[in-house]
Amino acid sequence: MTRISLTVNGKRYERDVAENRTLLRFLREDLGLIGTKEGCGAGECGACTVLFDGLTVNSCMVLAVEADGRAVETIEGEAKDGKLSDLQEAFQKHHAVQCGFCTPGMIMSTRELLHRTPKPTVAEIKEGIEGNFCRCTGYQQIVEAVLDVSGQLEKKGELRHA
Repeated sequence: MTRISLTVNGKRYERDVAENRTLLRFLREDLGLIGTKEGCGAGECGACTVLFDGLTVNSCMVLAVEADGRAVETIEGEAKDGKLSDLQEAFQKHHAVQCGFCTPGMIMSTRELLHRTPKPTVAEIKEGIEGNFCRCTGYQQIVEAVLDVSGQLEKKGELRHA
């Protein structure tokens, strides 16, 4: 066991963890943050995507001990005071959520994209979510949601020309 100290969604935690415990298991089982999902367990599907010091990682591929002294953001940190974030509202508005399994990871990937590139192109959005698999939506609604939240969509399906 190793003692780690980290910040998750702005809150500081100290815990003893086994050296082989993944960040995904730590978040879900030790902290009760079950919004982060395990899809493949091999870093291929993106369902477990979280922000790790502001950058996306597949939490199934990161050991919890690697998070010592770091900042982690999960889907639970996206809403504030019970109110959905603008990004979550855009996903809802554009029906970018169907079964919802991939949505937490997809939102975390698009959150990181929007931090890096506040007005991404369609190609940049597609590249930003290429590590997240969705079997339900067909991705177009997700692209529209990101365009909308970045102020680039006037009406559904209509790209703003500036």
